[in-house]
Parts: sequence; C-alpha cells; structure tokens
Amino acid sequence: MPADTNPYGDIFGGWLMAQMDLAGGTRARQLAGCRVATVAVTGFTFHKPVYVGDEVSCYTALTRIGRTSLTIDVQAWVRRHTSAAVEKVTEGLFVFVAVDLEGRPHPLDLKDVPLDLPASGA
Repeated sequence: MPADTNPYGDIFGGWLMAQMDLAGGTRARQLAGCRVATVAVTGFTFHKPVYVGDEVSCYTALTRIGRTSLTIDVQAWVRRHTSAAVEKVTEGLFVFVAVDLEGRPHPLDLKDVPLDLPASGA
C-alpha cells in the first residue's frame, strides 16, 4: 500500500522484514509444535526494491536445529506488477526459539525432522 512506501515509491525494508518474520515464524511454529519467538535475524540482504503493486511471496527453508532453536532461511520474491517477471528481492536468516507458556526456552524434539535442501538455480 502507498502508506508503506518511501517518497520514491519503494516499499519500506521494515515492512518487508516483518512479512518475512511472519513467514519464518509460521514455519518455525509448525515444526516446533509450540510458541516460538524471534531472537535473531542475520545475513539480511536487500537485492532489489519492491514497488507498490508487486506481488510478494516468501519462501522458507529450515537450515539448522538447535536444542531450543530453529534457523530458517527466508527469501522474498516478487512478481512485478508491470510484467510477469519473478525476482528474488530479499533474503535473511531468522533464528526462532521455542518457548513455553511463561516465555522460557523450551527444548525441541525434532531429531527426525530433516533440514531442507538449499534451493538451486533461480
């Protein structure tokens, strides 16, 4: 929406980060089977701008399982509103920690969950 843009019509990076955090958190919650909290975002790179009217899609890949944490690679891709072109615009590593009802770290039992294979090409 226009309210989410800078004066040049580019979507604010913070808005895009929030969408990616939602996507990563949804995946982490599904895997953990409990509440999760974002504790770190690393390796975040903005490759290209996102414009008003672009269709944004976020894709996730589980890259690491810790005792209480999950590291999820999140990529944002857009379908440009002016064409059918699809481009990767942003990527980052999000670390989520499983927490109990009191918000304390909660051990994961994901020994049988395989890590996702890295995306190829594109």
